[in-house]
Amino acid sequence: MSSTLLTGRLAKEHKTIVHMLQIYCQAHHQGQKNNGLCEACNQLAGYAEQKLDRCPYGDSKPDCARCPIHCYKPDERERARQAMRFAGPKMLWHHPIEAIIHLYDRKRPIPERPPKGASQQARRKQAQLDSTSE
Repeated sequence: MSSTLLTGRLAKEHKTIVHMLQIYCQAHHQGQKNNGLCEACNQLAGYAEQKLDRCPYGDSKPDCARCPIHCYKPDERERARQAMRFAGPKMLWHHPIEAIIHLYDRKRPIPERPPKGASQQARRKQAQLDSTSE
């Protein structure tokens, strides 16, 4: 499941989340259908994509565990935490490069305040406005 909305770092982060969900879903759920994900895990992957798209930090975002803005609903946050806690150590075996990049990203400093209009969604809207005004 690759993202059609996200680009750059956020697209890579979404890809990592999907891979973690695939590992978790394979071990805990029956009947993987869509890209190795059951319906519930596929919905969580879509929810994660939406939240990454709307993240006010944009490409400068910290990892979600250290972010001062908690944009996930409590239920989805707990489901994502469980999946990542289970799949995180296994990522070194299944997707070693992504796992190392994910660990490296945890060391990134947290920006003080998100710059206005930094989210992918805001940049797309601005690009549409710019193209219609020309």
